[in-house]
Amino acid sequence: MPVRGIRGATSVENNSREEISQATRELLSMIIEKNEICSKDIASAFFTVTKDLNAEFPARVAREMGWQTVPMMCGWEMDVPGALKGIIRIMLHVNTEKSQKEIKHIYLKEAVKLRPDLVG
Repeated sequence: MPVRGIRGATSVENNSREEISQATRELLSMIIEKNEICSKDIASAFFTVTKDLNAEFPARVAREMGWQTVPMMCGWEMDVPGALKGIIRIMLHVNTEKSQKEIKHIYLKEAVKLRPDLVG
């Protein structure tokens, strides 16, 4: 079975545990729903956050959602001058028979500005 990458991103207005948790839950729930994913099919997840966010690990939120056996990592996004702040990103690797064209990448809130070609 092929492994496909699913991209997603969202934004928060404040560096708070509550906002990061809520935004991460919303993003992961939408990715799961739109791509019809079962947690057993998730191969791994890599989260990044912009340097202004450090109040919560997005991976901890995923574990709270039941992703207990999924290998996950968190890291900093590149700090490019002029880039959006308050952004949470994910690269989710999923075992699926779907083609790459069938994958639905999810961008929410201010993160829609990152990849307007994938929003819609």
